[in-house]
Amino acid sequence: MIDVRDVPEGGLYSTPGPAGNRARNAESRGKANPDLYLAPMDTMNVIDLDAVRAAPTATAPYPHFTTVGTLKADAVPALMDDFPAITQPGFFPIDDVPVSGAFAALLDDLQSPEFSRTVGEKLGMDLVSRPTLITVRKWSRASDGTIHTDSVSKIATLLVYLNPTWGDTGEGRLRVLRNDHDFNDYISEVSPTVGTIFAFKRTDSSWHGHLPFTGERRVVQITWLLDDSKVAHKRRLGKLSRWLKNIFRPKAAA
Repeated sequence: MIDVRDVPEGGLYSTPGPAGNRARNAESRGKANPDLYLAPMDTMNVIDLDAVRAAPTATAPYPHFTTVGTLKADAVPALMDDFPAITQPGFFPIDDVPVSGAFAALLDDLQSPEFSRTVGEKLGMDLVSRPTLITVRKWSRASDGTIHTDSVSKIATLLVYLNPTWGDTGEGRLRVLRNDHDFNDYISEVSPTVGTIFAFKRTDSSWHGHLPFTGERRVVQITWLLDDSKVAHKRRLGKLSRWLKNIFRPKAAA
């Protein structure tokens, strides 16, 4: 399996020396004869980019897409085992939790320019030049999932779900909504099972949320932000929010 960090900055065709010359010559021949063109190699460790590319993009009520089976099957068992051992509810920046193994490989995929380019093409926007913030959640409270659009500092968000199974009662299943007040007025519903991805362009009408759920609900979120200052701001807000929620969380009975 190719580690994306081992691929030269200019891509697979930037290799120096005779091997690089052969690759560039092959690329030139491919432009003259498409049958000879060498397709770029798959540099993803865990994510199946072809599955992402194949997902249809909806435009109403805002640009979004959902795809299932997006993780390479042989990587899933280790990915589930390596999920961070988080004990508290809420989203945590990846710098604040221990990551290793297959889970670290997933983060490498999410942070790669190739992944941002693919998602951006599907949502009709440039994401490669934007800073990202990745957060991870393992536990949900009943108060999570309220209807919202995301803040204006975000331009796009993508969720990778990592739960082995999920019920069909509606609890904890993200809904693409038409308005800011009615959970029953929705376009589609996303089951947060392993390998499911949901991505959307943030707009003033990008309403989404899920019915209350309490318990384990594994998800990795990558957000593309307007600029680097928004990354630091989001980190500060996240820490303050978790601190306040810990203070006001009901104490267990003795």
